[in-house]
Amino acid sequence: MTTRQILYLSHGSPDLSLTDHPARAFLADLGARLIRPPAALVISAHFEAPGLVLGSAATPATWHDFHGFPEPLYRLRYPAAGAPTMARQLSEDLAVSGIDARLDPTRPLDHGIWSPLSLLWPDADVPLIPVSVPMAADTATQLQIAAALGRWAATNGVMLIGSGAATHNLGARHVIHDAPDTWARQFHDWAIDVAARGDLDAMRAWRDAPNARYAHPTPEHFLPLLMCVGAVEGRPLRTLHESFMFGNLSMLALGSEELPGRLDTAAA
Repeated sequence: MTTRQILYLSHGSPDLSLTDHPARAFLADLGARLIRPPAALVISAHFEAPGLVLGSAATPATWHDFHGFPEPLYRLRYPAAGAPTMARQLSEDLAVSGIDARLDPTRPLDHGIWSPLSLLWPDADVPLIPVSVPMAADTATQLQIAAALGRWAATNGVMLIGSGAATHNLGARHVIHDAPDTWARQFHDWAIDVAARGDLDAMRAWRDAPNARYAHPTPEHFLPLLMCVGAVEGRPLRTLHESFMFGNLSMLALGSEELPGRLDTAAA
């Protein structure tokens, strides 16, 4: 199996970049330790589509896809370049494998992408290809798509990043960043265990996991994690960071063993 640079990030609240939180410090520290890839595919929970769509804008805009946050957040811009030629090649290569991937030349960077990456790579110096979560596909197909993306990223020497939330029930948030409820901790721990074992069978049946329906009333924030596990095809993803925002919003981060850089002493 070729080297796979896979990184899973829980992106938390849109104002993470302005908030004092352990996950914010972790991302800044991780970015200082990671070797910059030449480009990255980024699967975002906020890029929902029936099938697979690849953002192919040359200069994607920063999309403030949220309401009611402090005004300074709306002034932030993340001017990472796109990679339209690479996106087109990926679409063509996936088609050979029987996977249809539509190009969207107008797709901006949603906050699932720019919020964590503005901390990871504040200079916006890594070209990005936004990747949708294919909502209409069944779980087996989502894992197949993920495996194909993982192979392509490895062959082309680029990183694959998933940005979602290991638990995402906004109705069960706490007012403060205190300890999570039992249901959130149990699902969070299940995700860590499954990722560490590279257990694709458990991922196919993720809705049977402890408290899955409460942890994810809707699946879009779980799918980037599922697809990162699928992208390594049975290899482990190790835990890089654990914390919670607003009690029950997991900020779990995972990474493949092949991530380049000095990660053995990264903050956790």
